[in-house]
Amino acid sequence: MSASAPVSNRVLEAAIGWQLCLDSGITSAREKLEFQRWLAADPEHVRAWKQLTGLDQQLAVAALPAARKALLRRTDATPQRRSIGGLLGVVLASLLGLGLLNQQRPLSDWLADERTAAGEQRELQLADRSRLRLNSRSAVDIDFTADARRLFLRSGEILVETAHGDPRPFLVETAHGTLRALGTRFLVREEDQGTRLIVLQSAVAAHPQHAADERVIEQGQQVLMGRESLGASQAAPLAADAWMHGMLVVENVRLAELLERLGEYQSGHLGVDASIADLRISGSFPLRNRDLALAAIPASLPVRVQRYSDWWIRIVPRTEKPR
Repeated sequence: MSASAPVSNRVLEAAIGWQLCLDSGITSAREKLEFQRWLAADPEHVRAWKQLTGLDQQLAVAALPAARKALLRRTDATPQRRSIGGLLGVVLASLLGLGLLNQQRPLSDWLADERTAAGEQRELQLADRSRLRLNSRSAVDIDFTADARRLFLRSGEILVETAHGDPRPFLVETAHGTLRALGTRFLVREEDQGTRLIVLQSAVAAHPQHAADERVIEQGQQVLMGRESLGASQAAPLAADAWMHGMLVVENVRLAELLERLGEYQSGHLGVDASIADLRISGSFPLRNRDLALAAIPASLPVRVQRYSDWWIRIVPRTEKPR
């Protein structure tokens, strides 16, 4: 049986109890020996331990070890006398709240002027009557002064529709540079490789942080902006703003990319087997109905949806045996 197969709640609870014990810093030699005996007693114990420690590494929640230790200070030192069920609920709540619910979100985002949670979108009218729309998992600061109208995109994606009649420049700043609106409607999205600009109407001047000049991106074009330079201008993707209407429209993208985008609208982990990550897919997927969106994928590709739980889902080859 695969090491990634789900384990029973009873074994998972025991594994969490042992992890709490070992992380406490007060584990006795006898407890360490008992843990080794427990681990060797059943292959399911080994699988549960690998899954639990692997989940910790993927979440990388800095506050979790301290939370574990705080829990241990309020409990007996030995696993036999510990209330595993109660601890399980608290630990899983910490995982969901601190890790899965806000996966890949910097803690600094919580200080932003405006932010959205997974699956949430928000529309604002700014002081100059410009309109700002925040996509799921987005964070932005707003700074309007006598000299300029500035937005700073911390993370995620925004759609901006600037108002007319205000002489102050309208700027969107990101970690990679500055975008200057030229009376326009445009999308700005933070990605791993840089800031993506998609111009829906009029034009936007893009200026990388460490470049000498800016370049004007026209309507119907997109560009990826790094700190040093701009990429080549390309045609804007089909229905790039469809997320405003609850849909994600993709054309010939990697399956891994599609799942990454869908994962931004939900809590939990949505993964893909490496052997099928590069398969290409096109289509329209509902953002407010995860199950319906995932059900559409096997209709186009030789894959199937494997569910470990409501918050841990993986796309695997259709030929892989169910676990």
